[in-house]
Amino acid sequence: MDLVWPVMAWVAWAATLAAAFKLSARRDAGERGADDPVPAPVAELLRGMRAQDVFHSALFELAGRGWVTIEGDRLSLGEALEEPPRPYEKWVLERVRARLAGAPQAPEIALMPEGVDLDGGFVPLVRQCAIDLGLARRRWPSLAVPLLLAAALVVPWYTTVTVAGIGWAGGIATMVSFVAGISLLMGGRGFLLTPRGKEIAGTGPVNPRQEWIFTGSGWQTGEIEPASPRGPGRQEVTGHVVKRWVDAEPRHYYIALHDGSSRTATAFVVEQCLYQDVLPGDSVRLLVRPPDGTVVRMLAHDRHH
Repeated sequence: MDLVWPVMAWVAWAATLAAAFKLSARRDAGERGADDPVPAPVAELLRGMRAQDVFHSALFELAGRGWVTIEGDRLSLGEALEEPPRPYEKWVLERVRARLAGAPQAPEIALMPEGVDLDGGFVPLVRQCAIDLGLARRRWPSLAVPLLLAAALVVPWYTTVTVAGIGWAGGIATMVSFVAGISLLMGGRGFLLTPRGKEIAGTGPVNPRQEWIFTGSGWQTGEIEPASPRGPGRQEVTGHVVKRWVDAEPRHYYIALHDGSSRTATAFVVEQCLYQDVLPGDSVRLLVRPPDGTVVRMLAHDRHH
């Protein structure tokens, strides 16, 4: 079996892809918006927080300007006379109005759109705001670039299948072409942080004390006590996440759990990745280490619906 031509075809495609990435890295986003304040939702997005966190941050920011009112875990619409909201803020207000459906107020968590809606409608608007502020840029100048790169996969794939047939080489070529093509198309024009965007992403939360709480387990925004596990070994704890927060100096991440019956909730120290993965309302089972109640790992996780 002579695989010289398939190998050359794959090398040529890989070289084209590498050249495209190298050229895209040289594109400069400029310094536009260098002195503009960074909205909290944009900063949260750059820090890699989930879409639900970014949405909550947008609500919190709108509350600070009078567009909505947040009391505990209840939200109602307000009346503001300031500047019109940004495009992603208009999106948030439209969804809130629709979900309130005329009611004067509702639990904030009940107003949270579905993840698909957030990823498809809300997040792109926040990304565009980051681009407008010079915090990010598109990798490709147009969608034509990833489309052409994906279409060009036909050449090495066809060459391989023609020479090698549908055997192992043809199967590998088909799998690689499918995965690479889908990755290019799903990535669209790309989203890359500029140096200033990376600086913003590396900072702590814009407002680490902004509260997003859940009272559906029966906890009524009462006391939160630090965890104090007793016993010689690691222990399991179960409950609903009712609150999350960050202490900035030094940076520590916390979640508070409520067991559904106690007057108080219990605070646990967690890693950043776990903090970002859970949301208020989620039910979790954790393995904690005495005596400080640091979470070793999450054993079970049921998302709130």
